[in-house]
Amino acid sequence: MVRVLTIAGSDSSGGAGIQADLKTFCAFGVYGASVITSLTAQNTVGVQGIMEIPPEFAGEQLESVLSDMDISAVKIGMLYTKETIEIVAEKLGSYGIKNIVLDPVMFAKSGDALLKEDARKVMCEILIPLCRVVTPNIPEAELLAGCSVTKVDDMKTAAEKIYALGCESVIVKGGHLKKNAVDLLYDGSEFLQLGKKRISGKNPHGTGCTFSSALTAGLAKGLTLREAFKNTKDYMENVIKRSLAVGKGFDVLDHNYKRQIFKIKK
Repeated sequence: MVRVLTIAGSDSSGGAGIQADLKTFCAFGVYGASVITSLTAQNTVGVQGIMEIPPEFAGEQLESVLSDMDISAVKIGMLYTKETIEIVAEKLGSYGIKNIVLDPVMFAKSGDALLKEDARKVMCEILIPLCRVVTPNIPEAELLAGCSVTKVDDMKTAAEKIYALGCESVIVKGGHLKKNAVDLLYDGSEFLQLGKKRISGKNPHGTGCTFSSALTAGLAKGLTLREAFKNTKDYMENVIKRSLAVGKGFDVLDHNYKRQIFKIKK
């Protein structure tokens, strides 16, 4: 059994964060463990509150999992504070984890801040250099790269600047572009651009978490980065197309759209 780990915040609505990650891992047939870095009071409309898990306890969770399980890949999502970033980087570095996928979560779909301002610099300095892949959306890429991104050429520039921070590769997600949904992979030497026709009327919650989790699962199962990227792009098209209205705000993704329905035996 392939074992993967998500380090992220909890979304009480179930559409993003730890909950979305574990649903995605299940859909890809890998076993998912978790380290919770923060609790959010959150629904499909927005984030009403955030409670940070003490960084030392986040580290204790991480030590518990890594000392017990042979983890093939790690997905990192919401970290919120520089202290949590520091302890996560220390633990992952000490265990020599290779397949680290960082979704540099800074904002919720509603625009609520999910990373403190003083944490961004620490993320760039000590966490990004540990990563195999960093997967920012356009607003996150603009902040990390320090440049405006309005078209694909800008995405390439931003990817190069983020790559220079020390990671092995970057995928800039283009969901915020006005036309088709174009995602761009840069591995330090070549670009791979994958585009899909934008699905009309769909703007669901949790796409960033789900994208990075799907990519993590693919890498954990031994796919090349390009193969995992292509599989992730196809998966995202399907879960967005089948997204569900469960509350009063944004839709949520149907992570397990290929599920089998089991009949209950009496």
